[in-house]
Amino acid sequence: MAEHKINTDNQHTEISQGSLSYAAVVAAAAALGGLLFGYDTAVISGAIGFLRSHFELNSMMTGWAASAALVGCIFGAMFAGTLSDRFGRKRIMMLAGGMFFISAVWSAIPYQLFDFIIARVVGGLGVGAASMLSPLYIAEISPAKMRGRLVSLNQFAIVGGMLVVYFVNTMIARQGGEMWNVQYGWRWMFGSEAVPAILFFGLLFLVPESPRWLTEAGKEKQARNILTRVGGSEHAKLELKEIKDTIAMESGSIWDLFKPGIRMALIIGAGLAILQQITGINIVLYYAPEIFKNAGLTAQSALSDTVIVGIVNLTFTVVAIAVVDKLGRKPLLLAASAGMGVSLLLLGRAIRLEQFEGPWVLLFVLTYVASFAVAMGPVVWVVISEIFPTKIRGRAMSVATVCLWTACFLVSVFFPYMLETFKGSVFWIYADVCGAAFLFVLLFVPETKGKSLEEIAKSWIGSD
Repeated sequence: MAEHKINTDNQHTEISQGSLSYAAVVAAAAALGGLLFGYDTAVISGAIGFLRSHFELNSMMTGWAASAALVGCIFGAMFAGTLSDRFGRKRIMMLAGGMFFISAVWSAIPYQLFDFIIARVVGGLGVGAASMLSPLYIAEISPAKMRGRLVSLNQFAIVGGMLVVYFVNTMIARQGGEMWNVQYGWRWMFGSEAVPAILFFGLLFLVPESPRWLTEAGKEKQARNILTRVGGSEHAKLELKEIKDTIAMESGSIWDLFKPGIRMALIIGAGLAILQQITGINIVLYYAPEIFKNAGLTAQSALSDTVIVGIVNLTFTVVAIAVVDKLGRKPLLLAASAGMGVSLLLLGRAIRLEQFEGPWVLLFVLTYVASFAVAMGPVVWVVISEIFPTKIRGRAMSVATVCLWTACFLVSVFFPYMLETFKGSVFWIYADVCGAAFLFVLLFVPETKGKSLEEIAKSWIGSD
């Protein structure tokens, strides 16, 4: 199957700096959903060792405790698209913020593993919803010329949340010894999420609803006002016309996802979502301290090295934001897949041969994270937030995001057992998957740089 080409003419108006600043501020507020996504998914990295000791878990139960939130993520992503198509993007993002807060408090107080798992599932519902709605909302409100950068803000917020919680986990762990952390430290780690959850919920009162959703809901005047603030009156006029024309060509049925053309968009979106996870990122981000401890580091040193991982992740996400609208989506995804594959090959070799002296294990982990952060993290979210038509974008992104979280769950729940059983060889499996990702991007993923969402949507309609 050949790569689908997008060959439509660009018809974009000049947008004032003030309007672009407004779009950036709104996108930044929505991207706090990404910060909570990162915070919630990475908090487990510092707590899992203490949690394992507290509840006396074996390797499979450790994987389940670390991955419980991902069960909620699957269902959160599954229903958030349909709910957001019906009730609006903003309302469902606020619901996700409330779930984050409930989960943070509940995760900090359990006395039984069952209570902890239920609390993490509730948080996962919020993560799953936010993981698809934040980039979707940002894509729908952003001008085409800066959509890549603004959607990438969501990934910046994700890795920013991860970095923040790495610091928080390290500071909490230093408040007492091993026994204190086993009894109390991990509780404070989970409870700390309540602060950003309240911030996200509060800021959502200040952002507008998606103009594309408003148009679909028959609230054209409100949509025009928001588009005018985002890009000026001429931009609003042209954008609103494109939105209405595109909606008129769509039926909005879930079965539209399986029509020729749109079906290809679904394959690309779901394929990228799955590949983002099965190329191994969460085995590094969730279990980095455990990997470093297996390499001979103490628990404190392992947490400190995890902070370095977070800094590199954030730094190269900034690089992605700077270049995604200049270099395009596809070249970055190809470079990332290749870099990740080579890094995992070398990491697996180092662990298999027990080459733990010096900085090599840390260096290979950092090279892998840098490769992921420059494209496979942010650019995948950019592509899957922009390739689907307006009427079914929420449901289509739900399908892609459910695929993402299902893959994430399977990787995360089985990795502790695989690491214990196969040692360094397990990283070679993920390196092979990176090679498959390179071929998938090369053969199937179109370049969408500089295209409006309506241009992209029209390019699929009627195509094979």
